[in-house]
Amino acid sequence: MASFSPRVNEKEIVRSRTVGELLAPAAPFDKKCGGENWTVAFAPDGSYFAWSQGYRIVKLVPWSQCLKNFLLHGSKNVANSSCLKLTRQNSNGGQKNKPREHIIDCGDIVWSLAFGSSVPEKQSRCVNIEWHRFRFGQDQLLLATGLNNGRIKIWDVYTGNMMKVLRGHQNWVYSCAFSPDSSMLCSVGASKAVFLWNMDTYTMIRRLEGHHHDVVACDFSPDGALLATASYDTRVYVWDPHNGDILMEFGHLFPPPTPIFAGGANDRWVRAVSFSHDGLHVASLADDKTHDGSVYFWATPRQVPSLQHLCRMSIRRVMPTQEVQKLPVPSKVLEFLSYRV
Repeated sequence: MASFSPRVNEKEIVRSRTVGELLAPAAPFDKKCGGENWTVAFAPDGSYFAWSQGYRIVKLVPWSQCLKNFLLHGSKNVANSSCLKLTRQNSNGGQKNKPREHIIDCGDIVWSLAFGSSVPEKQSRCVNIEWHRFRFGQDQLLLATGLNNGRIKIWDVYTGNMMKVLRGHQNWVYSCAFSPDSSMLCSVGASKAVFLWNMDTYTMIRRLEGHHHDVVACDFSPDGALLATASYDTRVYVWDPHNGDILMEFGHLFPPPTPIFAGGANDRWVRAVSFSHDGLHVASLADDKTHDGSVYFWATPRQVPSLQHLCRMSIRRVMPTQEVQKLPVPSKVLEFLSYRV
């Protein structure tokens, strides 16, 4: 690994250009909104930006229009998102699902946001595997909000209406993530909780058992065949979400702490986890209590995806583990397609 920690000087700061700002209300209204932003998210199709304005309020902003205004008028002229006065569309005409600004009151503190989609009439998931195939205005764009009271509320982004409430967590829901085809939602939070939800029926598929402390982050692999979760127990697990098996474990401490000492041993809290775009790497972030103001760049392994990996990604985008295991192919191929180590 190579690293360096460049000092930031005034010239470098000048070169960093702020595109624009979206400002929260100057004063909280009815104590529903506050000055702290807990989480943000971009819709993968680029249509919306979701912004938790603190406490209960989430604002949905049409991102393409917002960015256009930023670039045309500069950040000072569009600093307040109320300037995005888009025409309210009615249920008639071709503008039915055109992006428009919404304010959502979630009823409790919002910890996490995640975008997903729903294919009309439960068509084959193949048509919605990649977001560049998302048929804007025809597919339904969803927003999941993980709340402090343990509930997950699912919203229709186009209308701002709540569609469903998922109940199962006893305490806060720290992170949510849709699978690439939006057939599943993963939610993680307090009390070692890792839940998988069926987004066709809005029911719980299973609870994944294994972590020894609060779980704070989750992410699906690009093909949806793997799920990574990060916990305050200093561990990152990679799961097969289709059967609940732990396929791999990564630790930020070696040797890893025993479960009784796994509550962020030595303050090495694992904070985040994410898959690379090609599905070859998993990145995780931990708090080591270093506060030196430096920026470190690490050389990650460079690897050209093998033909096997590309084939696996293609197949696993459309086939869960149970269907792969029924394929009439050699056992070694089955092991590879099932991500068996």
